Amino acid sequence: MTPLLAGRVTGALFLAAFLCYGGGTALGAVPGGIALIFLNSIAVAAIGFLVRARLRTEAPKTAEAYLWARGTEAVLLAAGVWFLLADRPETNALLYAAAMTALAAGSVPMLLALRRLAWFPAWFTAWGVIGYALLGIGAVADSLVPGTGLFFALPGGLFEVVFAIVLLRAGFPARTEEAALITTR
Repeated sequence: MTPLLAGRVTGALFLAAFLCYGGGTALGAVPGGIALIFLNSIAVAAIGFLVRARLRTEAPKTAEAYLWARGTEAVLLAAGVWFLLADRPETNALLYAAAMTALAAGSVPMLLALRRLAWFPAWFTAWGVIGYALLGIGAVADSLVPGTGLFFALPGGLFEVVFAIVLLRAGFPARTEEAALITTR
């Protein structure tokens, strides 16, 4: 798969995951909601594999860490479904918080690597780093004080949507030397 196509597929999966989890949780413990949450987990894991494949040669440790973070997120969110089915939404909420913490822990180094490689502008990766850090903080805060997490999640959620659109439009750069092209494609 070319870097352009891999980036575009990654962007589409970011949006699909966002919509699947949001739609699935809105529907709740009905077959359609459960299916959407499971589809989210598949999309999240696939994002991890695609980003790992692209970063593997230029930031191998970060690539592996991101794959593990996304895999952990996928498993925790899928596990939460069983607790929704068992009418234990509080356990699902704790698994969600743990999943968002894992996502934040893997996404911050990934974005720092993208910045170091100059694949995206510094301001853009800084937005992502701050957004994911706040997401992790918000996940923990929401576990302690329910209702506080949404405030912290907004910058990271908005970043994910914009990141997905950027990837859909430009894909991943083919080589680090071509990174400057991402803003002109």
